[in-house]
Amino acid sequence: MSKRKSSSANENPTKRVRPQQEEEEEDKNVADDDQDDPLMKQVQCAGEVVGDAGIVESITLKNFMCHSLLGPFTFGSNVNFVVGNNGSGKSAILTALIVALGGNAQATNRGSSLRGFVKEGESSADVSIILRNKGRDAYKPEVYGPAIIVDLRITREGLRTYKLRSKSGQLVSTKKEELLSILDNFNIQVNNPVSVLTQEMSKYFLHSKGEGDKYKFFMKATQLEQMREDFVYIKTTKHVTEDKVEQHSECLKDLKRKYQEKEDRYKSLASLDEMHTKLEELQKQMAWALVTEMEKELEPIKEKLRSDRQSTQKYDEKVDEWKNKVQEAEKKYKQIQEQLERITQQVQELQPKCAELKAEAQRRNTHLKSSEVTVHRCKANLRDLEKDKVQLSSRINDLKLSISQTTGAESQARTERKEQIQAELENLRHQISTLGQQIDQYQHACNRAKEEQGKMRREQGVLQKSIEANGRNLQTMESSRSNRLRRFGEHMPTLLNAIQEAHRKGQFRHKPRGPLGYLISLKDPELALAIEVCLKGQLQAFTCDNHEDERVLQGLMAKVFPAGRRPTIITSQFLPKIHDTRKKAVNHPEYPSVLQALEIEDPVVANCLIDQRGIESILLIKNRTEARRVMQGRNPPQNCVQAFSKEGDQIFNNRNYTAEQTRANYLTGDVEEEIRHLQREMENQKGQANRFQQQMRKLDEDIKQNEGLLRRALIEQKTTKDKAMKLELELTDLQNVEEPQSEDLKPLDEDLQEIVSKISSKRAEYEEARVQMADLKASYEKAEREYKQHKDQINNIAEEADSIKEELSKADQEVMKFKHHKKHYDEKRSTHLRNIQTLEANLESKEKELQTSVSKATEISPERLEVRRTARSLDSEINRLKVKMSTQQEQQGDREEVVRQYHEALENYKNLAQQMKNLNTFIKSLDSVMNHRLQVYAELRRFLSARCKYYFDSMLAQRGYTGSMTFDHKNETLSITVQPGQGNKAHLSDMRTLSGGERSFSTVCFVLSLWAITEAPFRCLDEFDVYMDMVNRRISMDMMLKVAAGQLYRQFIFFTPQTINLPMSKIIRILRMKDPDRGQNNTQRGQDEDQ
Repeated sequence: MSKRKSSSANENPTKRVRPQQEEEEEDKNVADDDQDDPLMKQVQCAGEVVGDAGIVESITLKNFMCHSLLGPFTFGSNVNFVVGNNGSGKSAILTALIVALGGNAQATNRGSSLRGFVKEGESSADVSIILRNKGRDAYKPEVYGPAIIVDLRITREGLRTYKLRSKSGQLVSTKKEELLSILDNFNIQVNNPVSVLTQEMSKYFLHSKGEGDKYKFFMKATQLEQMREDFVYIKTTKHVTEDKVEQHSECLKDLKRKYQEKEDRYKSLASLDEMHTKLEELQKQMAWALVTEMEKELEPIKEKLRSDRQSTQKYDEKVDEWKNKVQEAEKKYKQIQEQLERITQQVQELQPKCAELKAEAQRRNTHLKSSEVTVHRCKANLRDLEKDKVQLSSRINDLKLSISQTTGAESQARTERKEQIQAELENLRHQISTLGQQIDQYQHACNRAKEEQGKMRREQGVLQKSIEANGRNLQTMESSRSNRLRRFGEHMPTLLNAIQEAHRKGQFRHKPRGPLGYLISLKDPELALAIEVCLKGQLQAFTCDNHEDERVLQGLMAKVFPAGRRPTIITSQFLPKIHDTRKKAVNHPEYPSVLQALEIEDPVVANCLIDQRGIESILLIKNRTEARRVMQGRNPPQNCVQAFSKEGDQIFNNRNYTAEQTRANYLTGDVEEEIRHLQREMENQKGQANRFQQQMRKLDEDIKQNEGLLRRALIEQKTTKDKAMKLELELTDLQNVEEPQSEDLKPLDEDLQEIVSKISSKRAEYEEARVQMADLKASYEKAEREYKQHKDQINNIAEEADSIKEELSKADQEVMKFKHHKKHYDEKRSTHLRNIQTLEANLESKEKELQTSVSKATEISPERLEVRRTARSLDSEINRLKVKMSTQQEQQGDREEVVRQYHEALENYKNLAQQMKNLNTFIKSLDSVMNHRLQVYAELRRFLSARCKYYFDSMLAQRGYTGSMTFDHKNETLSITVQPGQGNKAHLSDMRTLSGGERSFSTVCFVLSLWAITEAPFRCLDEFDVYMDMVNRRISMDMMLKVAAGQLYRQFIFFTPQTINLPMSKIIRILRMKDPDRGQNNTQRGQDEDQ
């Protein structure tokens, strides 16, 4: 199981084979439950069988660790106890044994490097070990004799040198490889914890709580881990070999090529006549092969020409189709334009009548105010007459009071009652008249407040929409402080990033341009509004070179923009230069065109705006009056279609339109000033909205108050009329009764009647004036309604004109779009026709070349040959044949050299091919052997696990313990459970629940189980009993002695700080160390005591 040599008795039957009788005796001793005197008797009566190869006979230390001199210590052949207190040198002996027999410093757990083992103040440390070299397993007995002396020197710098001597002290070797061979021969493994178990290794593996650590200890002790590492190493080596085979295969190809070249040279020695004949034949084939290939080249050209001639009709149809669409779009544009002109004319026709109706309403309102003055004057006169009537009635009543003495009580009561009724009737009539006036006033106030309220609601809605629009513009402007792109929409930066990424991945033939407004700049900032109104939605548009790029861009827009309006995509072929517009452009000495007012670096953007909007033929005139004079004068500028003022007004030759937009949103230069303007405008609009709300609340309150007063006045008028009716009936009854009148009362009654007559006349006049006022009021309201209806009609027509303007703009864009498509297909048709002409010229040239080739081929070979090979392959073969002939002619005199190189290349190729074959065979065999050995490895692991369980149960049974050992090879864990008790009555528990002594005893059982299944010439165990009580220590020691008594051919070395009291025996040797002298650094020696 070692990398150097296997130590399993099953795998190496010639290696240290124990007698069958001894093995049976060992198994019997291990399973024996008797722990009393029979064991001691067996130890005392043990025979003289001793180990004969690989055991340690003695060891000597000088200047090692903190000891000047230790030893020499002579060990017995079987059981050795090294007893001494801490610091006496026990650990130094074990450390020296490990280091001297090839172990590294880390394995000792006493230092990280060898220099730490040299005593302080000394230049070097020496260790000398004598190994027994007898029997059939002796290593080179003729050279070393019955013993091998291993001398180790460690310098202060950490260097390690070996001297291997014979029994007589003669130096044999100083190489470490020789020491490794000796250790392999004796199967000495100082790094194996079963051979040498230090305290730290015991703590790490045995006393660890992890089941994985115990499994690692088992694998390391049985050398199964070494076998697994060997398998990994072999597998890696196999992969390296396969890589080398692959590399050699490339070399083999090169050798084969060289061999074929040499073979060609060898065969080329045959005859030059054959080569000449073959060359002539190849040249004939070459001539007709060129003819054949040229004929084949003509076929696709002819087919392409036929196809293109057929597809010409499709291009004509496309051109006609877009031409018809352009005509239809222009017709539609003209119709919409005529409709807009009709509506504009209607508005102009309605304007005078609207002014006339407004003047008529104002005139009637003046008459109404005059009538109201007349009514109030009549009302005042009536009120004065009423007062005179009351005074005269009071005087008559006084006179009647004096007459009452003669008329009687009944007449007096009637008279008083009539007067009272008349007075009350006058008051009631006056009250009814007043209530009527109040009712009219309340009704008029309510109607006027409701009309004002409706008007304010409409204005408030318009104001709210303006506030929301300004809010969106303000948000866009604020976000455009750091990124001007955001003026064109909050999704524009994301869209441009997506376009850039798609262009980087090659999804576009040409990168789209846009938004167009982002790619232009103004020479004069005052013209920003005019250019925005001119270009409209094209500021946010994109342009693509072809329809495939357009589809890709539409897909990106669908991902970036939410459902709704997306930027327009204009498809037009990208050209590297700006269009030549000198013939079609307007050229005014004072005013620039839109094209001249813009700075456009990209020709693609400039061409797109020229094609779509005709910016070369649109003038920019700041003053609107001047613009009308220039455009609508007798001689408008040549090639000028329209003009725009700086306020955004659009002026044609025969009409003009006022812009709804008041400020530029996209092309403004000073963002902060625009933000401040929008903030001020929004503050004013919000203040106006607040005032609207206050006025609306006040109007609501006025309407509620007037309606309440109106209801109370109507109720009071009805009640008053009922009272007056009752009083008039009562007065009629009283007047029908005759009573005597006094002569003195007649003048007063006449005056009273005159006043009453005046009152009646004045009341009639008042009623007439009030009726006239009502008529005037109705007339005024009618005139006001007619004026509002006429004004609303004008507003409706204006709104209709706005929608028609939008349709006109869309129709204009549609016309430009259709013209662009027509132009596109015109260009494609022209290109197509040019391609046909090119193909025809190319075909004619190819046919002439074909005739020339046929003539040349006929001269070389009059009879046409059917050639299947290509001209290229024939040309290659002709050139190769010419080179071969030239080479052969040059080398014709050195025939032997060609033959020698051929045989040498053939031999090299065959040798390497055989090596490759052998290596491939070896790799296949190695795979087979590895698979077999992996199966054997798994079987051996199972066998060793079963034996370890068996011995562990046997060891525990000696003290009446029960336990189990569970191996999980898949997860690489080893679970050990132990229960002190009696047989089946005990319950198994984890070792962590045991006491210190019980756990140490269980650990000793585990170690002894591993001893029973592994092979080594000697075993060292450091401080095995340090955590045991006396009972467990005695039992553990008896078990170890029993194992030792059954394995007399092995050497056991136990290190303990505790006193050893054992009976006398020839197989046991106790080495007692002197106590350390802490005050002096004297030499410490061990004392041997044989028992």
